[in-house]
Order: sequence, then C-alpha cells, then structure tokens
Amino acid sequence: MLRERILTALVLAPLVLCSILFLPMLGFEIAMIGVLGLGAWEWANMSGFVTRQTKAIYTLIVVAICSYFTFTIDVENIWYQGQLNSLYHYILGIAALWWFISLLMIIAYPRFSSFWRTRRGIQGVFGLLTLIPTWVAIISLRTSLYDVDSFYGASLIFYVLGIVWAADIGAFFVGVKFGRTKLRPRVSPGKTFEGLMGGVGASSLIIAFAALHYAVDPSRIWINILIGGLTVAVSALGDLNESMLKRCAGIKDSGNLLPGHGGILDRIDSLTAAFPVFAFCYVSWMA
Repeated sequence: MLRERILTALVLAPLVLCSILFLPMLGFEIAMIGVLGLGAWEWANMSGFVTRQTKAIYTLIVVAICSYFTFTIDVENIWYQGQLNSLYHYILGIAALWWFISLLMIIAYPRFSSFWRTRRGIQGVFGLLTLIPTWVAIISLRTSLYDVDSFYGASLIFYVLGIVWAADIGAFFVGVKFGRTKLRPRVSPGKTFEGLMGGVGASSLIIAFAALHYAVDPSRIWINILIGGLTVAVSALGDLNESMLKRCAGIKDSGNLLPGHGGILDRIDSLTAAFPVFAFCYVSWMA
C-alpha cells in the first residue's frame, strides 16, 4: 500500500504542478471541471445513487454548471478593477455558510442525521454546495491579478495547498505519536485533538514563511494569520464532513481511482472546504 501511495503521488504531483503553472486559463478551468466531475461521481455514490444512470446524471449536473460559468464568463470578466465577479462572490459566501452548517451537523452527529442520510436528494445538494464552490474558488484565486502577473494566482493556490498539506502531515505524525483525545469519534475515530494541534503548528510555519516571503505589512499580519488559521481549521472540517458521509453510506473510501489513496474525494476532501473559505476571506478582506 505504501509503495502504491508513493508511486501515485510521484505521478500526480508533477501533473498538478504543471497544470497550475502552465495550462492556459481555459485549459485550467476545463481540467478543474474534470477533477470535480470525478469527485461528483464519487459523491453520487456516497449519496446513495446506486445506478450508473443516476450517478451520470448527477455528475453531468456538476459538470454542466461549472461549464456554464466557464463559457459564459470570460477570464477578463472574473475580476474587474480588483473586484470579483458578483456571482462568484455570492457563491463563495454561500459556501462559507454551508461549512458553518456542516460544522453544526458534525457536532450534532448522529442526532438528526436520519433526516438527511436516507434522502439522496438532500445529500446531492450537499455535494453541489461542496464541489461547485470549490471550482469557483480555485478559478477565482488563479485569475487574481492575472493581467498584472500571470503567476500570482498560482502562488495563492500553492499557499492554500501548502498550509493544508502541512496540516495533514503534522496531524498524521503528531496524532500517531501523541494522539489520545478523540476529536469526533463517532464521525472519524482516527482523528485526535493532539493531531489537530500538530497540524495547526505545522501549517503555522508555512503561514509565517509566506508572510516573510511576501513582506506583508506589519499592520496586516494579523489578517494573514487569522485567514490562514481559519483555512486550516476548516480543512479539518472538510475531512470530517466526508468521513461522516462515508460512515452513513457504509463505505471506507469514496472510490478506488487512485491506487493506495482511495478516491478523488479522499485526496481533496480537506481542500473542498479550505479553498472556498480562503477565497471568500481573500476576496472580502485582502484583494
């Protein structure tokens, strides 16, 4: 399993890097639609859509919505005079609200879960509120200041990836070594409070490095720390949310597309929460 995980990562990492840095914007948008389309197929499975036809319909809905944005809103119209397209901003705001509701669901679980776990339509809506804002967030960040510096948006994406991956790695090693206090055992038995703190500590190093690298004005450092910390915290929420849905569906992995890693959602669950929340904060307070 470890060998498969390493080989898969060695293949995926360069593809992700090259896609973010070198794909033309339209190609990048389409590539992200493809990734989230695969995630939608897995979400359909977690939601109880058992036939290929129903899974395909759900996947096509997600792909169609993102494609509509791609081909109706030109790249130069995503940002105008430093302001994000109002529709995109509205979607990111809805996503921030959705993740707050998700937090309440996780805290209450398994109470009230019988209402939504037996209703595929409701769980399908959960997927729309998760996957579509993720695409919107990634595209919003990638196109930020694109006319000034075509790589600036890429640096924002790498920043989010860096702090989330650092949090995952720190949480894993600290949790394995020192984990005692279960975070939400009924949702994800392996997650511990100590691991969460280890993840926060590891990601703090990335946040501090970024602040120094970009020479952030001292008066705005607290905003960077706040947004970075919130992004890391909500990334753990994304992980717990998917674990909750998989537990309700009675499955271990969201899929088997990635050898040694499970499915697409198993790899991006943290990012589906981190990207929309970071993008919403960035647009509201930093852009």
